[in-house]
Amino acid sequence: MDESLYKLPPLEWVRAFEAAARLGSFTAAAAETGLTQPAVSQRIGQLEKHLGTQLFLRQARTISLTVDGETWLPHVQAALRTLSESAEMLFASQRLRLTISASQSVISMWLAPRLARACAATGAQISVQSYILGGQTATTDTTIQIRYGSGGWPQHFQLPLYQEALAPVCAPDLASEDWTALPRIACTGPRPDWGQFSERFAVPSTPIPRIRVDTLHGAIAAAKAGQGVALGSLALCAEDLRSGALIQLGDNVYEHNETYWLLASRNAIGGRQWEALSSELVSP
Repeated sequence: MDESLYKLPPLEWVRAFEAAARLGSFTAAAAETGLTQPAVSQRIGQLEKHLGTQLFLRQARTISLTVDGETWLPHVQAALRTLSESAEMLFASQRLRLTISASQSVISMWLAPRLARACAATGAQISVQSYILGGQTATTDTTIQIRYGSGGWPQHFQLPLYQEALAPVCAPDLASEDWTALPRIACTGPRPDWGQFSERFAVPSTPIPRIRVDTLHGAIAAAKAGQGVALGSLALCAEDLRSGALIQLGDNVYEHNETYWLLASRNAIGGRQWEALSSELVSP
């Protein structure tokens, strides 16, 4: 063995230091780690002796990090995080059942064609729950979620499903060269509407939509039935566009900074299953 290698301190000493530094208290660190306060203090003292430096300034009722303690803390936290994530990725047992919460539009237009592959890739039974905009929005920490937004979610795992891009679509029999005169179908929801589309591309804001649907899936169904022109998400409408059930009208495409995100906490899915699930559900 190479004696020149630095002898690492025991992991339990390092964990006591990280908890006390993060929580600002030996007592709080003891509660988190399941130790007594004297045991935490002892381990940190042993760590300081091993390192040859003082990590905390101890006062009557408070502690604070020294310069050396502040400098070392982010390295310790990064190392512990890497150790935890790699152990989870390599050794955590797979969940036998995964639950995904998504809107009806995403379920029918994005998830449904991919569910069989996702089950095979994750080795799990997948249960799908409908999420209704404006209805019950609370989900448990053990549910994988698909939500519309611009990112910055609190979940540990998060990936955008695709790049959102919107364009007018309709049934082939309804198409005409001057599509702006055709009846329009409005969709309630988080995406840009006809007013924003008209403003961006300087197309007429009339005719005013006489049909309004509360899901994109419903708006696209109405468009396929020849009821008018819908502002469709090109990613969600991809299969209908390929099959000829819908055609895209004009060249104007509204690229949007928000889209659907696949989200999950560590309580909902393990690292390996997340990699398998996202590889099947997220557009390359």
